Amino acid sequence: MHYHFDFSANEILWTLTFAALLVLMVVLLGRDRIRRFPWFSASIAMMGLLLLTTKLMLSKMSQITGINVYLALSAADVLVMALVLVEMARRTFKGAGRVAWLVGTLVLLAVGAIVLKFWGPWPAWKTLTAAGEYAKLRLLQLGIDKGTMFTGVVTIELGLLATLFGRRFGAGWHSHTQRILIGLSTVSLGQLALRGTLQAMGMHIQIHTQAEYDRVMNLRDKLVHANNAVYLAVLIWWIACLWFEEPGTKALADGELQTVDSSEGPEDEGSAAEVES
Repeated sequence: MHYHFDFSANEILWTLTFAALLVLMVVLLGRDRIRRFPWFSASIAMMGLLLLTTKLMLSKMSQITGINVYLALSAADVLVMALVLVEMARRTFKGAGRVAWLVGTLVLLAVGAIVLKFWGPWPAWKTLTAAGEYAKLRLLQLGIDKGTMFTGVVTIELGLLATLFGRRFGAGWHSHTQRILIGLSTVSLGQLALRGTLQAMGMHIQIHTQAEYDRVMNLRDKLVHANNAVYLAVLIWWIACLWFEEPGTKALADGELQTVDSSEGPEDEGSAAEVES
């Protein structure tokens, strides 16, 4: 007996990714992680909303309305991601001094700005300042694209710093903060690698026949699917890591309970002696 499943790789990855996002939200809610990582939780909810909107709603809207909705959600996602980086940095280096904070922030932003300037083409000034609704949408799209690249580079930098120096400030390998940052850095590395590969393909591959075009498109789809698979793997990593408590948390709770019990003991004995007398 032969079974035929009419599902493409894109549909399978979309379904698994959306299910993983829902499970991760349940973990964040059920294990009380939202209180500690509110902006990270908001970014997961935003990603789920983006996936749901692009899959089920955009095809039912007019073209201009769909573009506006998608760009608005994408811009909000970039803003939330920037707040996630601030949240992760504060939790990772909460013991650092003010000077170290200032120097580190300036270095991270400077490296991100340099990469942003020299990676990828920038449109002409006339294109940016052109009038018309579509020109404004192109400008917004450019801002989202460059903002995504900038936050991706800063995420990788922050993940590297957390791996090297996080333990000194109380955010070691087993902490939820560093594991979230490792996942974010992995996703950003995958996205930047995909962006660079597609740009290199566009610059160096010359297409002369329909067969060559189909082969290039097939390769591009495989690269996109591989990048989506990396994001799915990171979601599973976050689900597993955030489900369990950080090492030492249970021991600390048991120690506090033991202290309370021992402190209440003498009072109970004294009360009992007073009753007997």
